[in-house]
Amino acid sequence: MVTALPFFVIFAVSWWSVAISPWLAVGLSLINAAFVIRLFVIQHDCGHGAFFESRFWNGWCGRLLGVLTLTPFDMWKQNHALHHATTGNLDHRGTGDIPTLTIAEYRARSLAARAGYRLLRSPLILFGVIAPFNFLIWNRVPPNPLNARRGEWKSALGTDAAILALLGSLYLLGGIPVLVFVYLPMMVLASIAGTWLFYVQHQFEETSWEQDREWTVQDAAFHGSSYYVLPPVLTWITANIGAHHIHHLASRIPFYRLPEVLRDHGEFREVGRITIRESFGCARLALWDETGRRLVSFREARKLPA
Repeated sequence: MVTALPFFVIFAVSWWSVAISPWLAVGLSLINAAFVIRLFVIQHDCGHGAFFESRFWNGWCGRLLGVLTLTPFDMWKQNHALHHATTGNLDHRGTGDIPTLTIAEYRARSLAARAGYRLLRSPLILFGVIAPFNFLIWNRVPPNPLNARRGEWKSALGTDAAILALLGSLYLLGGIPVLVFVYLPMMVLASIAGTWLFYVQHQFEETSWEQDREWTVQDAAFHGSSYYVLPPVLTWITANIGAHHIHHLASRIPFYRLPEVLRDHGEFREVGRITIRESFGCARLALWDETGRRLVSFREARKLPA
C-alpha cells in the first residue's frame, strides 16, 4: 500500500488535471513514473520469491503488477533467472542483458555490423528508443517467439489481454487525452529510467566478464554487479536495488532488508561503488577489453593494439 496507494492517487489527480491543463497532467504523470519503477522492483522481488513467504502470493502479486509495469510476470521470471545464472559469462550472453561485444569480436565484424552495434550502444537509441520499445511493444511476445514454450505465450498473452482491458477502460472513461497525457508519459519515462538502472548495475568500467571455464556465479555477482549509491529519495524510489551486488549474491533477500546487509557488512559498501556523477560516464562504455579486463569506450578501444 505504501507504493500502490500514492501511485493510484497521483494517477487519479493527473487524470483530473487533464481538464485544467494537459501539461499539468503530463507533469504529474512523469512524477508517477517513480512509483512505476518501485512497483517493478516489488514485482522483481516477487519473481525471486522474496517479497512474500508464500509462493502463491508472490506469483499473483507479480502477475497483477506485471499489468501495471507492462511486463508478463511468468515469462519475465524465467528469463530473469537465466540472467542471474549467466551474468558476466562471455559464453552465455544474450539473456536479460545489454548486448556487449569484446574488442576482438567488434573488430572482426563487418563495417555494417560495427555500425549497427555502435548505433545500438548509442545512449540516445539505447535509452530513448529501445527502452520504451522493449516495454511497450517487445514485451507483448516472448523474447524468442518461434522457440517459446507454451507457458511463455500464456504469460505474455494473458498479460496482454489484461493490459488491453485496462487501456480500453481508460479510453472509454477518459478518451485519448488520458492515454496520451496521463498514461503514456509515465510509462515511457519509467521504461527509460528502469533501463538506465539495469544498465548501470552491470555496465561499469570495473565490472567482470569471464569465459565459461573461469566463470563462477559468486564472482560474477560480487564483481560484476555494482553498488549504485543514490540519495535517500532515489534509494526509496528504486527500492534499494542499487545494492545490486548483494542482490545477485543472495536474490532471496527482499529489497527492504538490503540496507541491513550494507549496515552489518561494511565490505559491501566499497565493492563496485558508483555515484550518480560517476554513473554518467558509464554511458560511453561499449566494449569489453579482455586484456585490460574492463569496459572501454569506442574511442579508448581504437587506441589499443590489435
